[in-house]
Amino acid sequence: MAIKSLIINPGSTSTKIGVFEDETLLFEETLRHTTEEIAQYDLIVDQKDFRKEIILNLFKEKNFDISTLDMVVGRGGMLKPIPGGTYAVTDDLLHDLMIGKQGQHASNLGGILAKEIGDSIGKPSFIVDPVVVDELMPIARYSGVPELARTSVFHALNQKAVAKRYAKEIGKAYNSLNLIVVHMGGGVSVGAHMNGKVVDVFNALDGDGAFSPERAGAAPSGALIKMCFSGKYTEKEVYKKFVGNGGFNAYLGTNDMREVEKLAANDPKAKEVRDAFVFQVCKNIGSMATVLSGKVDQIIVTGGIAYNKAVDEDIKARVEFIAPVTVYPGEDELLALVQGGLRVLNGEEEAQVY
Repeated sequence: MAIKSLIINPGSTSTKIGVFEDETLLFEETLRHTTEEIAQYDLIVDQKDFRKEIILNLFKEKNFDISTLDMVVGRGGMLKPIPGGTYAVTDDLLHDLMIGKQGQHASNLGGILAKEIGDSIGKPSFIVDPVVVDELMPIARYSGVPELARTSVFHALNQKAVAKRYAKEIGKAYNSLNLIVVHMGGGVSVGAHMNGKVVDVFNALDGDGAFSPERAGAAPSGALIKMCFSGKYTEKEVYKKFVGNGGFNAYLGTNDMREVEKLAANDPKAKEVRDAFVFQVCKNIGSMATVLSGKVDQIIVTGGIAYNKAVDEDIKARVEFIAPVTVYPGEDELLALVQGGLRVLNGEEEAQVY
C-alpha cells in the first residue's frame, strides 16, 4: 500500500512543502514570507504557529485531508552533532530544535512543525540527515590549534541522498563503498564517504576547503589574524567577508555561476577566478582521495553548479585518474527527505534515537 507523506523544508523567508505518495510527488508549494512578517518574531521558534497556519490554510484551499497522511518529515536543524540517518522527532530532539542547540536557523522549524502536525493526526514525524551530521574519524578533528577543532557542517542531506542513489543504481550497499561526494552550491562541501560514514569533510559554512559563490573557504590564517586586529572591521564585518560576501561575490560581484561563465567568456580576470574555483574543488577531491587511501569507487558531483557541464568536464579532466565521475545535478531536498522517511517505514533502516 502506498505511503503518503508531508515534507516540510523551512527557509529564512519561505516554507517549501511537498506531498508524496511513496516517491511520487503529488504537489509542492513554496510559501513565501515577507521580511516584515518574519521581523515580528524575535526567535526562530516564535515563527512556528505563523508558518503552521499557512501550511494548514494551503491544505484547506486544496481540499486536502491531512488525516490521510502516513508520516510527516521535516528538514533537520542545528542540533548537537549526530550520526547520519533518519531520526524520530522525540521530546529530546524537539527540545534541542526549539532552543537552537548549535544556533538559530530556519531549518530548526522543520522538525518542530513535523512533530506538531504529525501528533495532531496520530502519525510519526521524522527529520533526515541535518547539516550537523558528524561522523568524522578522530584524527580528522585536529586543526593544529587545540581550541579550534575541525567540525562537520556540510550538505549532509544531499550528499547522503546522492551517495545512496548511486549505490542503489549499481546494485550495491552504500556501506560497502568508498565515495567522494562534491556538493557545489552557495557553499561547497567535499566529503569522504567510507563504508557508509562521512569520515572527513571540508566544512561548507565557515571552515575550510574551496571558495564558493558566497564563501571564502580556507584563507591564510596569518593574514586573517592581521585583518581581525587591524581596527578596520568589526567582528561581524570580517565574518561577512568570509560567509556571504566571500568567493565569487568578493571577486566578481555575483554569486550566480551562470553569470560567472558569461563574464569569463570576455574577461581574463573572471576566467581566472572561475578556473581557480574548479582548481580548488579538485584539490579538495584529491585530499579526500588520500583520506580513503586511494581506494575510491566513485566521485559524485552534485548541487546547483553541477548543472554547468563545462565545470563538470573541467573537474573530470583533473580527477578522473582517481576514480570515475558521476554527476547528479541539483539538490532535490524534498525527495531526499521523503526517501529517508520511507526507508524507516519500509523497514530498510531503523529510526535513529537522538
